[in-house]
Amino acid sequence: MSDLRDPGDAWVTASDGSRYWGRFGAAGLLAHDPARGILLQHRVSWSDHGGTWGIPGGARHEGEDAVAGAIRESGEEAGVPPQAVLPRFSHVVDRGGWTYTTVIARVVAAFEPVIMDPESHALEWVPVDSVDGFDLHPGFAASWPLLRPLLSQDPDAEAAAAVLLAEGRLSRL
Repeated sequence: MSDLRDPGDAWVTASDGSRYWGRFGAAGLLAHDPARGILLQHRVSWSDHGGTWGIPGGARHEGEDAVAGAIRESGEEAGVPPQAVLPRFSHVVDRGGWTYTTVIARVVAAFEPVIMDPESHALEWVPVDSVDGFDLHPGFAASWPLLRPLLSQDPDAEAAAAVLLAEGRLSRL
């Protein structure tokens, strides 16, 4: 492993005055396995909002699109095999000069997550109905009510997606 950092690994100050990690933005993977729930990562204390639970993700590389960044980061942090997930939607939070993209993906081949770097205390499959009981990263907590309905197996999920797509708050991949 190289000690060289990617140029995207840096703090930036967005137009809202807040600092965010990822010079070229950041992305995370909301991996949903209908049988087990979603993959959550318990973040180490030295990370941004350490001690909270969120989805695997991080800074995008220069020229890297959000889907590629989310899949790369989830592989680096949680051992997610790229072929095990099928990206379906993306949701972008724009802070003016910095963006975070959540890539919502269905697990198409079961896998067990593995801590691959020092950024995680734990990785856990969490049933969708139990996610609210975790101390969530504030950014993920703010997006979760919008994203959760997309994971349902019933027709209401498609209706929720259609509304978000029409409003421009979601993109189909």
